[in-house]
Amino acid sequence: MGTKERIIAILEEKRGSYFSGEELAERLSVSRTAVWKAINSLRDNGYEIEAVTKKGYRLAEDTDQMSEAGIRKYISREEAIHIEVQPVVTSTNTLLYEKAAKGQGEGYVLLAGAQTAGRGRQGHTFYSPKDTGIYMSLLLRPKDASVQSAARITSMAAVAVCEAVEAVTGQEAGIKWVNDIFMNGRKVSGILTEASIDMENGNVAFVVLGIGVNLYKPKEGFPEDIQNIAGAAFSAKMGDAKNRLAAEIIQRFWQYYKTWDKQAYTEKYREKSLVIGKEVTVLLPEGKKKARVLTIDDECHLVVRYEDGKEDSLSSGEISIKME
Repeated sequence: MGTKERIIAILEEKRGSYFSGEELAERLSVSRTAVWKAINSLRDNGYEIEAVTKKGYRLAEDTDQMSEAGIRKYISREEAIHIEVQPVVTSTNTLLYEKAAKGQGEGYVLLAGAQTAGRGRQGHTFYSPKDTGIYMSLLLRPKDASVQSAARITSMAAVAVCEAVEAVTGQEAGIKWVNDIFMNGRKVSGILTEASIDMENGNVAFVVLGIGVNLYKPKEGFPEDIQNIAGAAFSAKMGDAKNRLAAEIIQRFWQYYKTWDKQAYTEKYREKSLVIGKEVTVLLPEGKKKARVLTIDDECHLVVRYEDGKEDSLSSGEISIKME
């Protein structure tokens, strides 16, 4: 870790308590000038660090900026993960995919406070402005190397995000098949799962799981093309919500992923589904068809009945749906 990251780690030890510049310099083996410069740089990145003469520096208790130390303090047990937090990136998925292609091991988590080129499913962009959300990607090398494993990972992630959002906000959330999390009728989170396939054996070499969550509504509002559907998990700023939510997502997903218990997450996926029993419009390559959603099977395929009485099992890669 650099000087800035180490300072945040110290301030997070006792959030709200003061640490003198001399103490910080001594613990980090740097000059007080280096501490001062690092503090100012952290402030420029949005950290609310207070300075009081003869007391020192402290991280304000209601600061809501992500850091590795801030996330780790909410993880109840030491996971075999590496956490990297950046203020702004192009795309967490793109950058982590590049690391994976170069041999980076499983368990690397890249988080950012903003993305300049955030990506969603089917070539869509994912609006990722500064200070309003968390954008993260996890690198996985599943033991089940089948192509179907990527779809299962998306389902696990949807359940984990749904549960994490509920735990931190205290409000109910639901899943719109296959990968959107809704609260109060609005989308607050999306998931993008990308896999690299070994062309020699057809197996999955690695998976990059991308998750974006809107915590707060942007001051300027959402862009026109998504303003009727996008929402935020919180109506007002909450102290340390980003670190708490990031930790909840990581920990809950990791539990599902490590146990790979299909029944555990598919049952919860069905419980949280917003589409079972609903009339939907299925957008197929050959056109639109109206259908009723009967259930979601153990592979997280959507089981539907069309108006002509025929039933079908649909995978996420084949279609998208529009709720009536």
